[in-house]
Amino acid sequence: GRGSMAARGRSPPAAAALTLLLSLGVSIPALLRAAPPASLRPGGLRAGQVHRLVTYIFVYEDLVSLACGAVIIWYFAGSFERNVGTVKHCFLTAAFAILSALLYLLLGSVVLRMSEVEDAKGFMPVAFAMLGVSTTRSRMKRTLILGLRVPMVLVPWFTLCAAWFIPHSSLLCNLCGLLVGEAYGFGYCFHLDFPESVGFKLDQVFPFSLLKRIPGLRYVPGSLAERRAFES
Repeated sequence: GRGSMAARGRSPPAAAALTLLLSLGVSIPALLRAAPPASLRPGGLRAGQVHRLVTYIFVYEDLVSLACGAVIIWYFAGSFERNVGTVKHCFLTAAFAILSALLYLLLGSVVLRMSEVEDAKGFMPVAFAMLGVSTTRSRMKRTLILGLRVPMVLVPWFTLCAAWFIPHSSLLCNLCGLLVGEAYGFGYCFHLDFPESVGFKLDQVFPFSLLKRIPGLRYVPGSLAERRAFES
């Protein structure tokens, strides 16, 4: 009925909620054991550690950074998923994580010779990629920051400076995420896009068909027409 649709509209987006659960599942056991985090190090990947190109986004070093990560996932990933749909959100999260990691490893090997580089961990690089996409494709030209009208394209760069003060966040990897997102937003990574018809078909297959059935979560359809109909 209409009441259940309204409740579902207020529910958290499915993929963002899953990202948060994975972050808790990966980080909390390591925090309890006081084990070193399985982060991404600028020295490169050892054999058999290719999974770290993605899994680093679920890794947090302490409760403060985990709490910051939860807020960032809830705000950035949730907003991005509502705009592009659950299928595309999952695909782009993995793509942004891998591309940011590869660029970080490439630049990190150069920067490491001059200064220490923080390990890459947490969702923030992907959040910066999503912010880069959103601001480059926004119809708004300017926005207010601290009472000043600032060009929209500069917003991620101000945010990058602010993120410097968040504990255990890698400025270099955040920068890499932002560069990847802006490249995608300006159309340089067009090969990462797929038509809505593909998204619609993927909505019907596993694991997305399973995500649709999880109570309390909102699955965002891949079709823009369906998303608009749902919103209205």
